[in-house]
Amino acid sequence: MQAESDLVSRSILSVSSSQTGKILARALLGFSIATATVAVTVIDASAAGPKYAGIVIDANTGNVLYSENADTLHYPASLTKMMTVYLTFEALEAGRIALDTPVVFSKNAAAQAPTKLGIGAGRSVTVREAILGIVTKSANDAAMALGEMLGGSEEGFARMMNDKARALGMTRTTYRNPNGLPNTAQMTTARDQARLGIALREHFPEYYGFFSETSFRLGNRTILGHNRLVGSVRGVDGIKTGYTRAAGYNLATSVKVDGRSIVGVVLGGASTPARDNQMRKLIADYLPKASTKHIDSNVIAQVPAATPNVQAASARMADISRAKIKNDGTTEVADSNPSSAAAFAAVTRQSSSSNPLLSAKPESVKRPAYDETASAGSSDNADEDEIDTVTTASTSKSDTKLAKLQRTEKTEKVAKAAKAERGPTGWVVQIGVSSSKDGATDLLDTAKTKGGKALHSAKPYAVAFDGGYRARFGGFEDQSEAVNACKALKRAGVKCWASME
Repeated sequence: MQAESDLVSRSILSVSSSQTGKILARALLGFSIATATVAVTVIDASAAGPKYAGIVIDANTGNVLYSENADTLHYPASLTKMMTVYLTFEALEAGRIALDTPVVFSKNAAAQAPTKLGIGAGRSVTVREAILGIVTKSANDAAMALGEMLGGSEEGFARMMNDKARALGMTRTTYRNPNGLPNTAQMTTARDQARLGIALREHFPEYYGFFSETSFRLGNRTILGHNRLVGSVRGVDGIKTGYTRAAGYNLATSVKVDGRSIVGVVLGGASTPARDNQMRKLIADYLPKASTKHIDSNVIAQVPAATPNVQAASARMADISRAKIKNDGTTEVADSNPSSAAAFAAVTRQSSSSNPLLSAKPESVKRPAYDETASAGSSDNADEDEIDTVTTASTSKSDTKLAKLQRTEKTEKVAKAAKAERGPTGWVVQIGVSSSKDGATDLLDTAKTKGGKALHSAKPYAVAFDGGYRARFGGFEDQSEAVNACKALKRAGVKCWASME
């Protein structure tokens, strides 16, 4: 660009002796400025995909230093795990679990698509290892196992996530699972994720250091991290990367340098290098503009700890007493039908100490039945977006083959065990879950009555899963028909979401 400017200057000098030369000089100068503007625009555009959004917040004051599409709905992808870790830190701080509490992987957790730690059903890692697996490898199975442990089930933990999001002021975020694997109803905004990033740092300074880790040992393996900015950009201490095909390349980043503190979020990046370069540029541009003085602001709220599903999570604590330590450092539970809820230590903080890592013997209580409608906070706009295939940031060909093999094996097993209960494939509308098939049928009957014409040709059915039955309607010709049916149900007061079965 400098050489081009010099050439323009020489051209201007050579023709400035005449009126014609002056006109030409002005034209050339205008061309030079226009060229420079276009070049800058191209550089900025290369960092963003068609759904780009970004924000930078001064964490000391709450002031927004930069904002672009900050309130536009996007898929969070693995940024979802920030909330999973937030709720885990909360349980640690309250003394309900400890860093060495075992996290047992259910069949559902073990079957999650890559990226994953690859822990088999019935085996476990510690809470510390699960957190590290999330912040470094973005392990989907570890996030699911933690979610099931704290919430009693995937659905129960999603309710905890949504409740906490509202308490933190994340007004446009809806969670459906603990790991961010594709779900058309799971949406967020750049502003909400920045708010969550600041909350993680402010509320849990004693645990936030986990996000600075770039690798850890799990048994005989060394697990390496994804976040390329940690360790390469001064002051970056986390937070989380994320990618799915529909979401694009996402990144939430925390920076602290010389008293200045910012949190930046980039959603919908076009590629990993483009996303990272955009974040580097935002840090360079806006960190110097941040305040060095911390003042109270309403950017986040100090909220009470969420109450975990103690009964559901501790019902199988007897499994832990039968756990056997394996050679690779993980734990195997001697049970034919393990549950990740088995690991939840339903302990209370001892009055003699404030140390959240103190352990106590958990009480085993009976797991209750539950009949719930779909999680609150679903978005009509979310239902209108494309369905995504399960493709994450570190999905390799071998991972894809393994995932396909696992899904095939699981599908065949389910088909043999419950062939008569298989529902229709294609687009479906789920309205809730129940601990019993009769309960799911009751939910379907109520919904069909309220749904009217929208469900006239739909087929109600209950599909079994590890923990109960999902109440669904199938038989829709396409996505549009399923989404319209769900909208009609919502207008009638029935929570639901449409998805591809």
